[in-house]
Amino acid sequence: MTDAPIPYLQRIRDYYSGLGYGAPYEFAHYADVPFYRLAKPLAQSRVALITTAAPYQPDKGEQGPGAPYNSAAKFYTVYSGDSAKDHDLRISHIAIDRKHTTAEDPGTYFPLPALREAAAHGLIGSLAPRFHGLPTNRSHRVTLEVDCKEIVARCQEDGVDAAILVPNCPVCHQSVSLAARELEKSSIATVVMGCAKDIVEYVGVPRLFFSDFPLGNGAGKPNDKASQISTLELALRLLDSAQAARTTVQNPLHWSDDPSWKIDYSNIARLGAEEIRKRREAFDRQKQIARNLRERTADSAKKIVGH
Repeated sequence: MTDAPIPYLQRIRDYYSGLGYGAPYEFAHYADVPFYRLAKPLAQSRVALITTAAPYQPDKGEQGPGAPYNSAAKFYTVYSGDSAKDHDLRISHIAIDRKHTTAEDPGTYFPLPALREAAAHGLIGSLAPRFHGLPTNRSHRVTLEVDCKEIVARCQEDGVDAAILVPNCPVCHQSVSLAARELEKSSIATVVMGCAKDIVEYVGVPRLFFSDFPLGNGAGKPNDKASQISTLELALRLLDSAQAARTTVQNPLHWSDDPSWKIDYSNIARLGAEEIRKRREAFDRQKQIARNLRERTADSAKKIVGH
């Protein structure tokens, strides 16, 4: 097989059609892409981190390395955390590649410590006082009108010059791409560090640093600090050097000498009828859990507003 990136858009369409869900999900797509160049050198700029990882919730089931997809651990509103502290964030709530990676090393999906080191070594001027969590929302409208507006507002409050956005699942890649577009419109330069190249480029972003790794490893290889440092440094270089929108740079690192790992993700052609049935049932259960959680979150928000 050729060592080409996984065609996530087509793979996902075929997968959910094969599970019997009918019309495929429509990812966002734009012809025009906003672009904002840093107004000052990167070494003088304040940089924020935006993540789709979720805070660990001990009462919400298994969320450790290798945990199965867990809708109960999802979050539906933007959250923020202190960038000076360490945080326990997990990605068990999203559709990462669970066959070829385990999310055992947060450095592969939440590069906050690496950004602190980058600030200490003068690669960036400073790290924003807060990082921000962006929900994995399938609704384009809610993502743009609610989540992205909140992300922009919080970055503006923190006096941010630039933002690094690290997605994990396919829809995460869409969400951060939409956020990157809105940040650029607000004069905040961005770079997406992602693994689903076709999704990010389909949406249309200013800068993408693409790592051809299994989903969940946009910030480098697990248990390989050198790869995480080099991945971040190259992404920062792209943030500083891109001359126009839709600039994609590929990480020179390889996940494996054998590209066969790319065959498996959401590949309906490799599943038998019984496995398809089991996956449909499991997916329906997770959808119902997510629906209930989303409704409780919405009800809580209404009560707060009406208080």
